[in-house]
Parts: sequence; structure tokens; C-alpha cells
Amino acid sequence: MTQANTISDNSDIRHDWSLQEIQDLLQKPFNDLLFQAHSLHRQFHAHNEVQISSLLSIKTGACPEDCGYCSQSAKHNTEIERERLLPLDEVIEKAKIAKSNGSSRFCMGAAWRNPTDKNLDKVIDMITAVRGVGMETCVTLGMLTDQQSQRLKDAGLDYYNHNLDTSPEFYGNVITTRTFQDRLDTLQHVRDKGINVCSGGILGMGEKATDRASMLQQLANMPQHPESVPINMLVQIEGTPLFGSDGIDSIEFVRSIAAARILMPQSQVRLSAGRHEMSDEMQAMCFFAGANSIFYGDKLLTTENCETNDDLALFGRLGIKPSAADQSELLKAEACHS
Repeated sequence: MTQANTISDNSDIRHDWSLQEIQDLLQKPFNDLLFQAHSLHRQFHAHNEVQISSLLSIKTGACPEDCGYCSQSAKHNTEIERERLLPLDEVIEKAKIAKSNGSSRFCMGAAWRNPTDKNLDKVIDMITAVRGVGMETCVTLGMLTDQQSQRLKDAGLDYYNHNLDTSPEFYGNVITTRTFQDRLDTLQHVRDKGINVCSGGILGMGEKATDRASMLQQLANMPQHPESVPINMLVQIEGTPLFGSDGIDSIEFVRSIAAARILMPQSQVRLSAGRHEMSDEMQAMCFFAGANSIFYGDKLLTTENCETNDDLALFGRLGIKPSAADQSELLKAEACHS
């Protein structure tokens, strides 16, 4: 029997939040904010359950973009080596491992400004193969045209990730090689084709609280909220322009998680990059505030992530379980290993 008490009447879900309303939300007394977020979370989601995804870099390095946080940019002096697109058999093997470790969704990321049609052919083969393994699929490939979005839909893609990263006002401090509107255009192409949207942002890049509120406003006022909202904490990488930026206070980060849950009550809010630097206590507060999805495994594209066993241990201490689909895969894996 599921714990979820899903509300069928969605009349209270809004898409018209003012910036001032969101700023006021982020400034509420901390316990009041968490209580509101947690109460709403229980209305729309199974409590004490977390959806598990795995992320694989299928093409690393040499990206022509200048995203100030990214080690894969060809414009930054990092130690990331350029790699070709992974062969299909290696992707299939990684997907099988991810599934055996309990993941229900397999995300594939390529360091491109936008995919060529030839490269898209190869990614579509990967999508087909991963679906054949029995997993949901998600890709992040950069900007897409309307026609490319249709091809991904025809291939059966479940989710497309394209983060807004930050507010429109702060965006130019982070990226100059594509505009904020470019990102919105790609998300619209994806949404128009009926593909689930995965879009969030990165905190701790030197932005102000008003920027965090503005980014959340952009997401929350979309005609249809993203099905998945990854909230990343900047992983500072030497050689990138944002290395040495003022980070974000842990309480402020939790506040942003809680606000995302209140603004987008039906969405999955995912703890993404930066979890390796978070204490168990900080993660526990994020789960209480409404985070109900994580990336599993020891790598997020090129940065460190929490070990799988560490996640399971934390889940055990908190009384959290993987979502039903993920739990099924874990039980299968345990049976195979027993």
C-alpha cells in the first residue's frame, strides 16, 4: 500500500508567483518554512521515499561553451581530457550496473553546445538500448532544435535535462556563449514534443538571494512545471572561472530546496551536484524540506558523488527507502548476490 496521499484537485498549484512572494518565502523563519514544505510534500508524494537516478558522461571534454562552473569547457584550463563518444556496448554495460545498484532512471550527458544529427543518431541508439535494459532514459546534450526534439520523442526518450543554471539577471556572469533565452527555447521545444522536462539550477556561484528567488520564479511560472528539478551546489573546480567563489550557506541551500518544493509541489526535487560535500545532517534536512530524488554512484559527469553504500547507510539511518521501482531493482540485485 502506498504512503502517498496524492491530491487530485490541483487548483492550488500556481504558475504566477511574483518575485517578492518568493523572496518572502525564502526569508520565512526556518522552521516555519520547513514545516510548510514538508507538509506539502506529504500531500503530493510518498513520504520517506527517494527516487534514484544514475548519470553517465557519454562524451567528455572539449565543449565550446564557456560555462564558468564547468571543467569540460575547452576555454578553461582544467585537467579534463577530451574523450570521444562512448561506444554503445559500454553504455549498455554501465546501464546494467546502474540498474543492479537500484537506479530506475539512467541519465546520459554529452559535452556539446548542441548535437549534430550524426551524433544524435548514436545517442538515439543508446536511448533505445537503455530502454531495452528496462530503465527510464534522460539525456542532456545542449541546445536542441524542434526537429531534434521530435526525433528524441520518437525514440522514446523519457526526460530531457537542460538547466537554467541561475537567474536571468545573473546569467551573464556565468555564461556568455549562449543566452538565457536559448535555454528557454530548448525547454519549449522539448515540452512541445511531450518529453518530460528536467530543469533546475546551481547555487553557490556568487549569486545573491534575489537571484535564487528569480531562478525559482522562472521554473515555477512555466505553464507546466518541470517534472524533475535538480538543485545543484557548486562543486568548485580549479581552473574554472568560478573557482574560489563565495559558496552558499547550508541553511540557505536547504531554504532553496524547501522553496522549490512549495513552488512546484508535484515535481521531483533532486539533490544533485555537491552532495559529496554535504554532511549527513544537511542531506537529512534537504529530504525533510522536500527533496525526493538523488543521483546515485560515485561520479556525476566529472565530479565526485557520494558512494552508493554511503547512501544506503544514510537511508537506513533516516528510515528512507528508494521509491517502489528502485526498491524492486535493489531486491533483485540482493537476490542475485545472495
